[in-house]
Amino acid sequence: MKTPDGQRAPLVVVAGPSAAGKTAAALALAERFDGEVINADSMQVYRYLDIGTAKPGPVERARVPHHLLDVVDPDDSYSAGRFQLDARAAAATIAVRGRLPLLTGGTGLYIRACLEGLVEGGAADPSLRASLEQEAEQFAAAGEPERLHARLVALDPESAARIHPNDLRRVVRAIEIFQLTGRPASELRAGPGAEARPFRTLYLVLDPGVEALDARIDARAEAMIEAGLLQEVRDLRDRGYGPELRPLQAIGYRHMAAVVDGSDTLVNARAAMQRDTRRFARRQRTWFRAVRGAVWLDPRDRAGIEKAVEQFLEEA
Repeated sequence: MKTPDGQRAPLVVVAGPSAAGKTAAALALAERFDGEVINADSMQVYRYLDIGTAKPGPVERARVPHHLLDVVDPDDSYSAGRFQLDARAAAATIAVRGRLPLLTGGTGLYIRACLEGLVEGGAADPSLRASLEQEAEQFAAAGEPERLHARLVALDPESAARIHPNDLRRVVRAIEIFQLTGRPASELRAGPGAEARPFRTLYLVLDPGVEALDARIDARAEAMIEAGLLQEVRDLRDRGYGPELRPLQAIGYRHMAAVVDGSDTLVNARAAMQRDTRRFARRQRTWFRAVRGAVWLDPRDRAGIEKAVEQFLEEA
């Protein structure tokens, strides 16, 4: 996407771990720099998942235009590949109007898909994938659930660092790509040329520090429950969306599902939700630390955040 003078259009990423304050910062930047927000949270694309995903509400959406919220139903599939197309189209449309796209969220893979494109790993091999999944089951039965991930560490350390050992789908896919192409998935990303990177990008990562973030996470979990997260899960059940659906296995939803089913108490579920969110935030930090050129800022430093964007836009 190029501006009338032939330069790549600017795009600002507002990333960071859960509860870091990305939404508030993006809203402030959009109002300050005539921007529009593009969602980059893999759970906020689903309809009816509002409280547990910390989705911007009507008041926030009325302040500035938002894109890629409520795109599909919980029983529909949505992938990084589809996000790449949708996000680039939204950003291009925003840029054509002379406004600033703000790609905002904590799903690092979705952000990378928009900025750089996806891994060119060739077609999937169903038989190879089935074999790898069978191996994973055997390892788990033998009490070695992380053994397949250990193999990925040997084949592709960079991808292994980005993928949690329990994320079987992505572990299998990364090994599959290596065995099909003979090259690590981390080396098969789209190249750095303008065609692969259609936007001139400022990549902001907002992080208040471990102690402050943990406090934010705990407070937000409390607020979600007070706002009716348990009822939201009940309503999803009433709509016919069961706990086996992938979006409903996300943090918060799977914890409240246990309460709905009577297998856990709300007190225990809240504590588990807080703990799992803190762990997830640590994995997000690991991902974002690997982003070259990312600018890390404290979300409370609003002046510093605005200054970074102002300088970026002046460089055009």
